[in-house]
Amino acid sequence: MARYHIETYGCTSNRGESREIERRLRDAGHHRVPLDAADVAILNTCTVVEKTERNMLRRAKELEAEVADLVVTGCMALAQGEEFADLDAQVLHWEDVPAAVTNGECPTTTPDAEPILDGVVGILPIARGCMSNCSYCITKHATGRIDSPSVEENVRKAEALVHAGATELRVTGQDTGVYGWDEGERKLPELLDRICDIDGEFRVRLGMANPGGVHGIREELADTFARNEKLYDFIHLPVQSGSDDVLADMRRQHRVEKFRECVAAFDDRLDHWTLSTDFIVGFPTETPADHERSMELLADVRPEKVNVTRFSKRPNTDAAEMKGLGGQTKKDRSKAMSELKMDVVSEAYDELVGTRREVLVVEEGHGDSVKCRDSAYRQIVVQNASDYGIEPGDFIEVDVTGGERVYAFGTPVAAPADSEEVAAAD
Repeated sequence: MARYHIETYGCTSNRGESREIERRLRDAGHHRVPLDAADVAILNTCTVVEKTERNMLRRAKELEAEVADLVVTGCMALAQGEEFADLDAQVLHWEDVPAAVTNGECPTTTPDAEPILDGVVGILPIARGCMSNCSYCITKHATGRIDSPSVEENVRKAEALVHAGATELRVTGQDTGVYGWDEGERKLPELLDRICDIDGEFRVRLGMANPGGVHGIREELADTFARNEKLYDFIHLPVQSGSDDVLADMRRQHRVEKFRECVAAFDDRLDHWTLSTDFIVGFPTETPADHERSMELLADVRPEKVNVTRFSKRPNTDAAEMKGLGGQTKKDRSKAMSELKMDVVSEAYDELVGTRREVLVVEEGHGDSVKCRDSAYRQIVVQNASDYGIEPGDFIEVDVTGGERVYAFGTPVAAPADSEEVAAAD
């Protein structure tokens, strides 16, 4: 688990982004601490005037000297990221910060984790712990082996969230793919089927599932997605490296071919779906050739959502005892992969432009906008939401009018949703 320190400068928008960063970090089991106790510092920057810019650079240099890892986000990071080029820091869009801070580790569900309703989003932890023993991950020390409540118990919790007003259920856990393994069964497909059978109009997003656990149920799980319209056609399969040698040193329970076979199972059964994956760059044993294999895998598989994390040592992990790579090496590799990532991700959103999608309005955005998700969990932003009378929880149709790197813009369609037309767009 990461101990983080966060500082925010600038406007209300920046403060709102920092609150969302913290919410996601807390949900993943990470803790805010004073700077002198932090593993990582997060600097959310402002760039309104030249004096502010100088202050941001000065503060970034101070933080760099205090912590092992520094993440810079906010307006100056996005508009003038090159100003931080001399620092050993990750310069990221705020939405990418939580994944970077987690160092590739699994989310950590606390022992007393219970379902939470956050607006129209229901958070449903289905199990605690995992079956992995990754050499870089400290989470296993907090959670132990997989502990899976029964399907019936999780379905009851899901029903309660839907009845309380949830229109999006997020099924979470350290590794959802191994749900039920402690009972000697692979129960995830059954659980998802049962949740989707609950009465009501809602969508279900499956949380992180490691390729090692998914591989044995990949075809059954892909079939589950294909037959359930309530399931977002989205899966998070963190590969972490394109090199089998590095995966072995990480003690991951899969190799590249198993990851590819999982992806192929979903490709065979779904026409329009989103693959999310993670890469750790700069692992202590990663050679230049290993890094190139990761770049080649990213370019070939072309996932629509990618988290790129620079390796950092966590206390009491085996990887912390390995001789690490230099900071500049990690920085250069992270920069190269992040640039490739943005090309791949933006391509997916560009392809949405000109289509009509049915979307669920999930949450409020900046100003008078709302964030929506299509059937593959791609984010579509509707501006001037009050003009259309839409709010979180609504199902609407939109015409996609523009694409950004990590989201698209949509305009609501005045006419009632035509299911056949939406299906044709998919």
